[in-house]
Amino acid sequence: MTTYDLSTIGEGQIRFTVDSGERLMFTRNVRMNPACSEANVAGLTAQLGWRTLWTSSLPEGDLGDYILSEYRSVGVDMHTMVRKPGGRTALYFMEPGAGPMPANVIYDREWTPFRSTGIDEYDWDTMLDTEVVFLTGITASLTDTTAQVVRYAADEAVRRGAEVILDVNFRRKLWSGERARKVLEPIAERASVLFCSIGDASKVFGIEGTPREVTARLMKRFGSRYVVSTDHMNGPYLRGPEGFTAYATTAVPVIDRPGAGDAFIAATIHGYLSGDIASGVQWGQRASEFAITHMGDLTRIRTGELRIPLGTDIDR
Repeated sequence: MTTYDLSTIGEGQIRFTVDSGERLMFTRNVRMNPACSEANVAGLTAQLGWRTLWTSSLPEGDLGDYILSEYRSVGVDMHTMVRKPGGRTALYFMEPGAGPMPANVIYDREWTPFRSTGIDEYDWDTMLDTEVVFLTGITASLTDTTAQVVRYAADEAVRRGAEVILDVNFRRKLWSGERARKVLEPIAERASVLFCSIGDASKVFGIEGTPREVTARLMKRFGSRYVVSTDHMNGPYLRGPEGFTAYATTAVPVIDRPGAGDAFIAATIHGYLSGDIASGVQWGQRASEFAITHMGDLTRIRTGELRIPLGTDIDR
């Protein structure tokens, strides 16, 4: 038996969000909260009853401790965390936006310890003592060093008998589609479960078509057992040995968007680890609906809440 059900690696950050209707350059107030896509997945997966480990490289001091306290509070193991005596903490700033203007993110994450922490500085024996390794294109995008770390994690996980789950999660402000394809293709070939939106399939892998066609082409190209895809307000979609399934999306009020995709992935992984990824996608929808109507990157939700009927009344 492995020590962990899910292990992941990614850069801890702090998000600063301006008030709705404000622009960053004119605001006088911001809301501050810890952030990290991989840690968000580990955090919600831990709340759903699984043993999770998150590894990163953070500077020593209050800001790093602030990030760690968020994910420790929901049961994520972090004893493989690398701490460095100097360096910056990764930050990002968000203008929430409102239709027709999209939300806008400004990154401030250069010269952080995570960007230069190499393969040899991590405790792989512990990190890969797991059923599943969860990786994202975000971490792979940061530097050549982080790309090497993600590739090593995928290769070594498979060599040791762990499964790889990859979320492509393309960010155009972090790298080009061409660079993403070059780095992510060999990692995707290792993935048992591939999360890739319809848009990312086009931008990164040049795969276009209907959701049914795109998911089939992704599965054929990379050999994944399951492909999970989204398309804004359409879908999500699941492609697996059982065939293709399209799910209906329920529109909900948007209170705070970041973390909703991570919540969807975490609850879908919850289903996969439970042996029922089809139900996992439905739980993922519920978790993301919950996430988008609550503040903060980390979604705090219990297993039973995934089944609470939607409504505007008080649950009592």
